[in-house]
Amino acid sequence: MITGSEIAAGLTMRPGGQVSPSVYETGRLVALAPWLTGHDRRIGFLAESQRGDGGWGGPEGYALVPTLSAVEALLAVITRGDRTADLPTVVRTARRGLEFLTGWLGGAKNTSLPDTPANELIIPFLIEQINLYAHALVEYELPTKPLYFPSGMDGALLDVIRARLASGADVPAKLHHTLEVMGAAAAVTPAAGGVVGASPAAAAAWLGDRGLLDPADPVRQQLEAVVDLHGGPVPVGFPITVFERGWVLAWLLRAGLAPDVPEGLIADLNAAIGPAGTPAGPGLPADADTTSVALYALALLGHSREPDSLWLFASGDHFCTWPGEQGASATVNAHVIDAFGHYATTHPTASPRYAAAIGHLTAWLCERQRVDGSWEDRWHASPYYATVSCVLALADFGGAAGREPVERAVRWTRQTQRVDGSWGHWRGTPEETAYAIQILLAGPDPRKDAARLARGVDYLRRAPREANQPLWHDKDLYLPYAIVDSVVLAARHRAEIFLGGASA
Repeated sequence: MITGSEIAAGLTMRPGGQVSPSVYETGRLVALAPWLTGHDRRIGFLAESQRGDGGWGGPEGYALVPTLSAVEALLAVITRGDRTADLPTVVRTARRGLEFLTGWLGGAKNTSLPDTPANELIIPFLIEQINLYAHALVEYELPTKPLYFPSGMDGALLDVIRARLASGADVPAKLHHTLEVMGAAAAVTPAAGGVVGASPAAAAAWLGDRGLLDPADPVRQQLEAVVDLHGGPVPVGFPITVFERGWVLAWLLRAGLAPDVPEGLIADLNAAIGPAGTPAGPGLPADADTTSVALYALALLGHSREPDSLWLFASGDHFCTWPGEQGASATVNAHVIDAFGHYATTHPTASPRYAAAIGHLTAWLCERQRVDGSWEDRWHASPYYATVSCVLALADFGGAAGREPVERAVRWTRQTQRVDGSWGHWRGTPEETAYAIQILLAGPDPRKDAARLARGVDYLRRAPREANQPLWHDKDLYLPYAIVDSVVLAARHRAEIFLGGASA
């Protein structure tokens, strides 16, 4: 099994992050950048990753965004007549995808969709684009029934943002991540290293025709480097440097592991946090989630600093991911509790201000616990991630107010273990099993759960890394490999120590 030191070393060897390829993002490159290295491999990736029912992506509503992207990309290939493409395969794949979509969006109806970033912009844009291919659909005898917007969704917001960009005005930095659906990009300035919105698709949209005409452009060169990661397909968010480093180190150190962490990595993580916090990676705005976890990881490394930048994200009775956020995240607020709680514990003179905030956030989290004892969140598809984030924060820093919610979460976790010892929302996975193990260990008396813990650890020992699936929210679901490796290692480490002591 990979060690904590090996995971930490990988953070510096692959500084942009280790992330699964994305159907959505790869489809956007097929449509926008046929000149980019690996074009045929991206088309092949779309054909090979199509599901048996004609869709792409995750279960339930998670299929809509990647399926729309893949179908629109394949229609672009057909109408352009890309010379090296296997046209019969492309047409056949597009036909099955269109049949899937017309069964879903062939008439106005209610559609339950997950809360993934910018879906209110992406979905109308792609539906409009697909409907514009009517002539090609007839020529190749593809389904011609128009697609309709899901209930409650229209293109009004997208039109407003496009008009603003076209006028030369800027838009909030978080929208740069979805520049590929917005048209004009004159007001967007690439970040250092040629990164645009931490998104290959946004970078391709920003380049436009310059991508073909100027191979030396820094944005083009950055895109080529991202393409090399998977030999053609690309991840949905890249780079994710600070996000990956913060989460990996926080999981390992919180579990009591002591990986060899390169000094340069610590210095870089420290330098990334400015007066306004830190973004997940270049090209993105600062956010409370990444800032909280990075501060907490640094504190566990012995590099504690006051988490005062987080006050910029205070929003009434909770903390927002970024200013102006629509909705709220339980895990963001749990991570703020971690950062505030550790600082207040180690800096008593600062305690009153932070203790008051922890009390308010504890009450806010408790109000949002579901009836069954779990939590849900907008940044992850699985309730086990949301629940472990809340449980660990409440168990460590929530005091008496957090005890009963933690016990309720433990009861839910006990009831949802699968026959093979795993836990999981759609099916058992090592990642979700690791979260469940940590929930049980945080309970008031984990000795009662020794048998469940043993079955869970046995599953983790047997399950291959490939048993994980994309569960993290971006424009579509993704799997951050190094973070999940650290989650599994941390759970095994804590559980094996506990079980060893329990049997002694």
